[in-house]
Amino acid sequence: MAGSSREGRAARTPLASRRSLLRALGGTAALGGLGALAGCGVRPAYVAAGERAGVDHSAEDKRLTWANWPLYIDTDDDDAKKRPTLEAFGKRTGISVDYVEEINDNDEFFGKISPALMNHQQTGRDLIVISDWMCARFVRLGWVQEMDRARQPNVTRHLDPLLRSPAFDPGRGYTVPWQSGITGIAYNRRGLGREIRGVADLWAGDLKGRVTLLSGLDEAFALLMQGNGVDVTRWTADDFHTVCDQVEKEVRSGQIRRFTGNDYTKDLVSGDVLACQAYSGDVIQLQADNPDIRFVVPEEGAELWSDSLMVPDLARHKANAERLIDYYYDPEVAAELASWVNYVCPVPAAQAVLADSDDEDTAALADNPLIFPDTAMRSRLAIARDITSRERVEFTKRWNVIVGL
Repeated sequence: MAGSSREGRAARTPLASRRSLLRALGGTAALGGLGALAGCGVRPAYVAAGERAGVDHSAEDKRLTWANWPLYIDTDDDDAKKRPTLEAFGKRTGISVDYVEEINDNDEFFGKISPALMNHQQTGRDLIVISDWMCARFVRLGWVQEMDRARQPNVTRHLDPLLRSPAFDPGRGYTVPWQSGITGIAYNRRGLGREIRGVADLWAGDLKGRVTLLSGLDEAFALLMQGNGVDVTRWTADDFHTVCDQVEKEVRSGQIRRFTGNDYTKDLVSGDVLACQAYSGDVIQLQADNPDIRFVVPEEGAELWSDSLMVPDLARHKANAERLIDYYYDPEVAAELASWVNYVCPVPAAQAVLADSDDEDTAALADNPLIFPDTAMRSRLAIARDITSRERVEFTKRWNVIVGL
């Protein structure tokens, strides 16, 4: 297993969230257009189930192309170009992997490959990793293939029950989580001088002008709804507009300092901000340098999200891609990956593997609830219903006015 001292993890794993931001309505214009047509009863660029599979060359062509986000896989401590788990897969199976770190933003990547998919052409990729809210669009449009679970016994056995059946893909037939995470609240315990337990605590007087929220609609809305006691697996338009009314009020009062992308980490470290919406994986890294920074899953609950693996239509090496996915659900492999990326591991059985490590710091990761949520935390986590194509244009327009995008 890769070395995992606190200093090493902090150095190897940068503060770069894999959750993309909706920075402007223009970034979702193409999606909005698709959504508008779908709302009128037209299914633009939809690919029927029988037209998604291409000729699979996996048996005679032992390779595949995998598109992922930068810095989202383990690397060798002495050579960042080496990826130990991926190299081990090649040795075990004889399958070579062209691993391309080309995904920097969900919308940007959508724009890159959507012309091929909507015109029923190959994308040149056998496996992709995007955030679940974007996966939902691909699934609805028929742009990804159903996986053959007969080739994936590890996925069947080890996938975390909390992640097995999101609303957009019941039973996870088309998607498999790569890594997961929690959107909750981070705060500076020493600077604030008290605990934060719920979303409502963000609106207290001693935090005026010292709070930030995430600017991306898909990233922000679920936690705020949970603060109102909403079941985010079945939220409504009224729930959304209630949250918008509340946030508008807090903006006018000066309670909210600003809306951020992943740069909230800089504000929190500098002390300009004392509490903010945050991602669990980022906070693990911040705590390595500042133990006063805390992460809380509010009493009302928090959003559990994933970046998921999918096989796009007409992929030429589908069976090879399915085999790679299943390889990463081997608890030994999942543990090695988890020790590097420090997000919520979608393979709970990896916890015991880490706990048995001879390395003290690696073994300690098994007890970190932000990598392996404990029973109490798990009871407060939920996968939010995604924003449908019918809702997206209206909701994005209102949210972006509030945020100032």
